[in-house]
Amino acid sequence: MDKGLKNYLVVTGGYCAFTLTDGAIRMLVVLYFHMQGYSPLEVAMLFLFYEFFGIVTNLVGGWLGARVGLNLVMHAGMLLQVTALTLLAVPDMWMSIPYVMFVQALSGIAKDMNKMSAKASIKTFLPDQSDSGLFKWIAIITGSKNAVKGTGFFVGALLLEVLGFQAALFTLAVFLLSALLTTFMLLPGNIGKSKSKPKFVHIFSTSAAINYLSAARLFLFGARDVWFVVGLPVFLYSVLGWSFTQVGSFLALWVIGYGIVQASAPRLLRYSHHGAGPDGGTAQLWGFILVVPPMFMAIALMQEMPSDVVVITGLMVFGVVFAINSAVHSYLVVAWSAQDNVSMNVGFYYMANAVGRLTGTVLSGWVYQSHGLIGCLWWSAAFILIAALISIRLPSKKIPRTV
Repeated sequence: MDKGLKNYLVVTGGYCAFTLTDGAIRMLVVLYFHMQGYSPLEVAMLFLFYEFFGIVTNLVGGWLGARVGLNLVMHAGMLLQVTALTLLAVPDMWMSIPYVMFVQALSGIAKDMNKMSAKASIKTFLPDQSDSGLFKWIAIITGSKNAVKGTGFFVGALLLEVLGFQAALFTLAVFLLSALLTTFMLLPGNIGKSKSKPKFVHIFSTSAAINYLSAARLFLFGARDVWFVVGLPVFLYSVLGWSFTQVGSFLALWVIGYGIVQASAPRLLRYSHHGAGPDGGTAQLWGFILVVPPMFMAIALMQEMPSDVVVITGLMVFGVVFAINSAVHSYLVVAWSAQDNVSMNVGFYYMANAVGRLTGTVLSGWVYQSHGLIGCLWWSAAFILIAALISIRLPSKKIPRTV
């Protein structure tokens, strides 16, 4: 097997193992603390540091990866996640909002160290691929990650129901530690290490294309999380009367389907069999298309159409279109980056992603508590529209990979 392909498969496997625990933690925390009587806003606040420290981690992580190697950053993230899982599995009497926020901060740092390293390393493994080939490999790792994260939602809900909160967390910690040891033994030690030693001031991108793409990404993921993080699972549990396992299974299936569409995006957009890849015009088109599903869902709920039909159908359509948007964005940031600078640009880009997630997470609890799921959907539509308008400034033709 080609050495680059082998390393790609190992990184993808480690990334997916981490993502399984990340999805499981998210579902465990949302459902467990809602069951303990926390309000939607209080549940959202538990993730505040998770998202905030993701912002810092992506900025610093891209610079650190360029200096010491992406694999070291990835393994440090996995070890930190094992620590977070263990710290969260304490007796209930220790559980307070500040304590859980602190542990979630560790988990947020771990998640973005792992994600940034995995995404940036693709450029190192497959530097000579055509644009369409690069799009395919990025779509596969991104789609498989999200499919596994969906599985993590199901696993988290199932473990909560079968084992309880603490035992579920210990089980996940043992699983991830095994994955860490495996990838540590199989990967070389200098992946993504820059030939030069970039200065810390270089963490901010100087490319207009990367900056506009990052701004669009911020609003795109804010639009998803403003209704998906807290509002949707609480709505399914409290309003529709679903059980923990039903909520976890449904969201798992949605994210798995979302990941499959993401991985299939090159074929769906017909970029699989020739040298070209998507451009800024592609991101702009699919951004405007994405405005439609949340807007129509909000209108349908306001007209008192059956809630379960509206939410399930709307989620399916939203998931397909959002997956294509995300796949295109993830490709562009790598395609528009030089190999020696890819970790810096990817780190900056996912910093913007983390800002969007933080904004969406906080709004998800506040808006749902004050205006319900309909309010969350209108906020989502507004954020998507802003992302699409920003995408008008993206280059509509191939740009040199020198930024």
